[in-house]
Amino acid sequence: MRPTENRLAAVLSKNGYKITGQRMAVLRAIAASRAILTPADVHARVRKENPKVGLVTVYRTLEVLSALGLICRVHRGGRSRSYTQAPAGHHHHIVCSICGAVEDFTNCDLTELEKRLSEQTGFVIEGHLLEFSGRCKRCQQRDAE
Repeated sequence: MRPTENRLAAVLSKNGYKITGQRMAVLRAIAASRAILTPADVHARVRKENPKVGLVTVYRTLEVLSALGLICRVHRGGRSRSYTQAPAGHHHHIVCSICGAVEDFTNCDLTELEKRLSEQTGFVIEGHLLEFSGRCKRCQQRDAE
């Protein structure tokens, strides 16, 4: 289920964050998009509604939303940080190296790998991020033409 701006605002408020007009503009931009957005993308969308919103406000809001698990960071090579809406639960990404399309996936049983790494390094593993890159079907079809 895609988060609405009101759901995002409710979670922020529940966690002690003020819901300002500028922050709501950022939440609306995120809730209205299915795309992967950079902070600059969000800023451009927000400025159409509220030209006084600064890029720092966008960055701070994105970091808070990410920390709360409402959006997630997507690594897209050398490009700037990018974000997408976070589906419920533990998940990872497959990112197209050509167009940047992202698919979520679950079911990443890494129990044995985590156990082995913990034994080898002495780390107590608290979590993991897993992201694959490749070419999506659409980009593969374009390459074949």
